[in-house]
Amino acid sequence: MTELSISTAAGVFDATVAGPPEGRPVLLLHGFPQTRLVWQRQITELAAHGYRVVAPDQRGYSPGARPERPADYRMNVLVDDVLAITEELGWGSFDLVGHDWGGAVAWWTAHAHPDRVRTLTVISTPHPGALATTLRTDKDQRERSQYMIAWRETPATEERMLAGDAEALRATFAGKVPQASAEAYVRHLSQPGALTAALNWYRAGRPDGAIGVIEVPTLYVWSTQDSAFGPAAARETGQWVNGPYRFETLQGVSHWVPEEAPETLSRQLLEHLGAHGESGTTANPPSVDSQKR
Repeated sequence: MTELSISTAAGVFDATVAGPPEGRPVLLLHGFPQTRLVWQRQITELAAHGYRVVAPDQRGYSPGARPERPADYRMNVLVDDVLAITEELGWGSFDLVGHDWGGAVAWWTAHAHPDRVRTLTVISTPHPGALATTLRTDKDQRERSQYMIAWRETPATEERMLAGDAEALRATFAGKVPQASAEAYVRHLSQPGALTAALNWYRAGRPDGAIGVIEVPTLYVWSTQDSAFGPAAARETGQWVNGPYRFETLQGVSHWVPEEAPETLSRQLLEHLGAHGESGTTANPPSVDSQKR
């Protein structure tokens, strides 16, 4: 694995890259309150199987792409970041993987740009339409989602999370994330302005427009001990995918799937990628520039 700076019109995104340059491209999107470090085990596995893997620190997490206004974290802007990063990498199409907020961005990107997304894998986060439905119809999901409303407070949330050597921020991981990783996340989000930028994802307001069904091959992984997303939204997600769909349930696993169940997730991800296109080292799909010609 090596470090990479990806320069776009929106700023510079820090990223980890691994695997052969000619490998089939895979983009990994992290969520809150984590960084690209969450994907360390999956990066290693995918690269070992010949994939070209890039995991960026997303908007607000990369110091070089950290605007101050909540409006600069609206969903359409986050989707544009995905396109800008992959265009800078020269990827005409790519496999997209997301967890937590990264999963939400992945859903919206696959819906808006099915010509670019070869396959979609989302961990934990249900399809936004499924989540909206269950927020209306399912009391359990409404109760699970109350934290999102609380975290929109400014600046009380930052002060509360960072008080006492960031005790509350550490507590969000509930002991399910390796201690070294949790400490790395806390150090990263303790940088000036970093936690506010990350919370701006919650403060940006509703997405512009509505999301429809997903047409690309999709793997959705949900875990039974997820405190944020309940079974109703997980089951409803399949109603929002028209393309080939695989739903996996991890028993006894919490929200922090990539680190709590890394071997299982990596296996499922490799199976999904292999079922939809050539595996591992292949010629890259046409670059963005070549597609435009």
